[in-house]
Amino acid sequence: TLCVQDFSQLRKDYGKEQADVIMNITGNINSGQATGDTAKQLSERFGKIMQDRASYSINSSDTSISRSKQLEAAIPPSKIASLSSGEFVGMVADNPGQKIELKAFHCQILNNHAALKKEQEAYKEIPAFRKLDNAIIQRNYLQIRQDVQDLVQSQMALMLNDPGLKHLVIKKFEY
Repeated sequence: TLCVQDFSQLRKDYGKEQADVIMNITGNINSGQATGDTAKQLSERFGKIMQDRASYSINSSDTSISRSKQLEAAIPPSKIASLSSGEFVGMVADNPGQKIELKAFHCQILNNHAALKKEQEAYKEIPAFRKLDNAIIQRNYLQIRQDVQDLVQSQMALMLNDPGLKHLVIKKFEY
């Protein structure tokens, strides 16, 4: 799971090419309010749907109605840019044996703030069970380092004594 606030954050951290790869391989996307390029890319990702359109023409002698179907963004960038707090749009991927008909969604989280506040008030402080200081941390670090060195040395000895593995050991060249 990878979470970013904006596609530009991906580009900054991974570069344009890698960011594009990451975005194109994701199956599940959830987004709150987003603007600019992020909203545009999300809208394109959610695809287009057929919308019924009606056009009315009124003149002094007649009124006419023209009906048509038009392909439009399922979730336009303007909608993504104007989502309220707790409102989300997204798309989910399905599994081969579990097809999902409606993959795109637009939803809102409805919280019971009174119940959440009551729950938070019942939280208990986690007690400190041990006091750590720099000496303890340093001692643990040195112990772990020694354990790793011992493990590497024992594995090297096993490999050097095994004709099938001996060739895998690279020896340091000393001048």
